Formats: sequence, structure tokens, C-alpha cells
Amino acid sequence: MLLNKITLTLFFHISFIFCAFAQIEKAVDRREGDGPFERMVIRGVTLINSTGAPPQGPVDIVVEKNIIKLIKNVGYPGAPIDEKDRPKAGPNDKVFDCSGMYLLPGFIDMHGHIGGQSQGTPADYVFKLWLAHGITTIRDPASGNGVKWTMEHKAKSLKKEITAPRIRCYPAFGSGWDKPVSTAEEARVWVRENAKNGADGIKFFGAAPEIFKAALDENKKLGLKSACHHAQLEVGRMNVLATAAAGLTTMEHWYGLPEALFEGQTLQDYPADYNYNNEQHRFEEAGRLWKQAAKPGSERWDFVMNELLKLDFTLDPTFNIYDANRDFMRARQADWHKIYTLPSLWKFYAPSRISHGSYWFDWGTEQEIAWKENYRLWMQFVNEYKNKGGRVTAGSDSGFIYQLYGFGYIRELELLREAGFLPLEVIRAATLKGAEALGMEDKIGSVEIGKYADFVILEENPLSNLKVLYGTGAIKLDDKNEAVRIGGVKYTVKDGIIYDAKKLLADVKAIVDKAKAENDGELLQPGDKKIKP
Repeated sequence: MLLNKITLTLFFHISFIFCAFAQIEKAVDRREGDGPFERMVIRGVTLINSTGAPPQGPVDIVVEKNIIKLIKNVGYPGAPIDEKDRPKAGPNDKVFDCSGMYLLPGFIDMHGHIGGQSQGTPADYVFKLWLAHGITTIRDPASGNGVKWTMEHKAKSLKKEITAPRIRCYPAFGSGWDKPVSTAEEARVWVRENAKNGADGIKFFGAAPEIFKAALDENKKLGLKSACHHAQLEVGRMNVLATAAAGLTTMEHWYGLPEALFEGQTLQDYPADYNYNNEQHRFEEAGRLWKQAAKPGSERWDFVMNELLKLDFTLDPTFNIYDANRDFMRARQADWHKIYTLPSLWKFYAPSRISHGSYWFDWGTEQEIAWKENYRLWMQFVNEYKNKGGRVTAGSDSGFIYQLYGFGYIRELELLREAGFLPLEVIRAATLKGAEALGMEDKIGSVEIGKYADFVILEENPLSNLKVLYGTGAIKLDDKNEAVRIGGVKYTVKDGIIYDAKKLLADVKAIVDKAKAENDGELLQPGDKKIKP
């Protein structure tokens, strides 16, 4: 009886989160993009790869039917290129001149929710924002629009019928049933059904230990991957050490990690008046959690890290999604909101007692200082984990807490840099490490012969300034003493199809402008009132 009550509580917790994820408007048939081509030759790029190699160029890259066939050095920086040293192009080949530009592997967003009805985000809006920022593959954790919906779009993306990244489907454990999973055998049945439905893995929030272990065991037998947001309702029984040992392959955010690092306690030190359904309580107290964990370099710190390393465990920190906790004003005032954020999504972000992640009931200096210290310790663990050979990926969890699709992902790259990752290590986390975590490293994640033609192409060097990857670009003073915008992804190539990133952003702006015109959707800051003429 107790087990059923606990499982039911978690079931309602999951339902609470997914109230934002009723099915959204489906993507329309693809009208954008040039290609795919029988043969394409990309000319004159500087290659920034994810293999550990430094930048190299100019190189020409030959693609045949979405497969990289040749990567050839064709000269030296600043010197003329001898045409006879270049791969030949036939009269029917696509010659794509990108001379002087930078080419990277396509980005992988390991935590990419495809929006929700409460956010009012049609699929085309989300997909185009992702592609406009070089994101060619996403993992949809929990598949909140439903497995059937997600699988339909996964198939259409694979067939190149819609303008969308490649999709990996990880339904929430227990979703699709009209009752909670309450026994170990039911857990195994659900996992087998999930695999039969064509899912690529499972997203967990927690479960009773015997249920959780049975699900992970069955999932592992089937060769599928898994991810977990270790919800506070269950992390006291299974933290990251326990779930990783049971077969979990990836952890999301950081819940469950500081709990594994506790020394003088076994549970989070909750105030007496704490209520998990009060979102301010939940996130305010989460900001004090890392201070309760073992200190960096301590015996417990090293033990936990080494155990996770032995298990080849993946950390997907999603630093960006809690970034607003450190500076609420900055997150609200980001450049892109006024142009690219839908009024319905802006309303969803606003302080509210009933919208998940809209917990700004009374958020001030003390909360922000606590979260800054939280980040300092969290980032130190993640950076050390990477330095010891651990796998760290890049995920955004956009659609919540003032993080916008695409833009939030680039912010994640900046925060990996803040954590101590070198620029090339950031690119590797965003590409090859994500591919490894998905079990797709033979197909995507690096620019190598035999892999898919997924590329990010831009005119500015992202290694010197990651901000040039934002759709709104970076600010620079020119020779005329005028501030100008530079950067933004110029082209995203996914499955051999060339997308004009600026055109995709223009399409997004048109969607937003239409919504504003229809709904009088001026984006006011929380607490502001519209001034009547």
C-alpha cells in the first residue's frame, strides 16, 4: 500500500511537469533547404573538428548522398589555392563555396523538449530555432507530445520531409499507461512496450528502487539508453551512484549528484515549512544543496567521481536552464526575447504559482548569491569529471525559465566554457560526446569520412568568441567607431541539406510577429503595466 502511494505521488509529479506538454501543432512539409544532392563539394573552409585536432584549413569536403567521402587539404592560409589540387566537381555536382568560413560538426542538443501546448510553440517554430543555431540532432527527453507524435516527426525528419533536426525519442517512464507502474514486473512490461514502439531510450524521474532497478535492467537487456532527472521525491532512495550502478546511462541537470556526495547526512536539509509543490521552495532550497555536499578534493568527492568514471557514465548538466537563478534580470532582458520569443511562451515564463519553472515569487540577491556558489561547486565537479576522462554533453532544456530554443543551447556552450572547458572541449561536448552518449558516434558527432553530412558553417571563428553562434550575433566595434552585429550561424547542413540559418530566423520572426499582431502580444517585463495611448 505504501509503495503504491509513493509511486502514485511520483506519477502525479510527472503529470504536473507535463501539463506543459500537451500536443503542439505539427510541423508542415519541408519547403526550406537546398538539396540533398547526389554529390556536393564544399570549398575552402577552416575545419574545427571534435576529434581533438586543432583547426585546419582551407579544406574541401566531398559529400555523396549525405555521406562524407573526402576531406582534403587544398592549400595554406593567405596563399592562393591551386585548382588542380582540389577535388574535381562534375557538371551536375553542387559546388558550395564557403571560402574563408568555419565548418564544425552539427550540434547535438541532449535535452531538447519539442515545446508544449502551454508554451504555445508550434513544431516549426521550435525546429527552425534549433536548426538556425546549428543543432542537427536532438534527444527529446520524456517525449511530452506523446510517443506517437514524436515517432511520427522522427520518421519525417529521417525522410527529409520536414525542416527539423534528427530526433531521438526517450519517453517518460510510465507514460502512455492510465495507471502508475507499481511492480517490478509491470516495469519490465512497460520497458518492453516502449522498445516495441520504436523508442530510443527512457527518461526517468525516479521510482521505488525495485521498480527502477527492474526497468533499468530490462532496458539494458534491450540495448537502449536512458536518462534521469533525479526528482527530489525519490532521490533519497536512489541517488546517482545507485542509478548508475543499476544501469542508467545519463543523468540530467545535477539532482542526485550532490546527494551522492553527502557525508554528515543522508537527505537534503529541508526547512520545516518546505513544500515540494511550492516551486519557490523547490528551487530556492536546491540553490543551497551543493554546500551540503562533500568538499572538492575530499575522499567522498573523489570516490563518487571515480565510481561514475568506472561505469562510463554521462553527465548532461544543462547549466543554462538554471542560469536565470544567478541573474534573473539578465535572463529576462536577453537580446532575442523581443524578436524571437512568442507572446504565449513569454507569458508561460512569467512568475506563476502553477506553471512549472515559473517560480519567481520573491527572487532576490540572497537567492542569486546562493545559486552562484552552487554553480561554482557544480561546475568544478563537471570540469574535473571531463579532465579525468568522463563524458560530458551539451543539453538545453529550453522552453522553461527564460531559455529559448537554440539560444539556450549556445548559452550552454558558454557555461561549459565558464566551467573550465577549453573552446575545443566545448565543441567536443556539443558534438562527439553527445553522439557517443546516444550510441551514434559511427554516424554523427565529427567530420570524418563515412559519417553523415551534418555541419555548422559560419563566417566568424567561434573558438575566439562563442557568442558569434547566437542568432542575434555578437557586438563589435568596427573601424568607423560604430557598433555592429557580427556572426550568427550562416548555414546549417543536416543530412546533406543546406539550410540558410538567417532565413530560418526570419521565418521564426514572422511567426512571432503574426502572434503579436493577433493577440496584442507586447512583451512586458513582470510587474510592468501596458501604457495606454
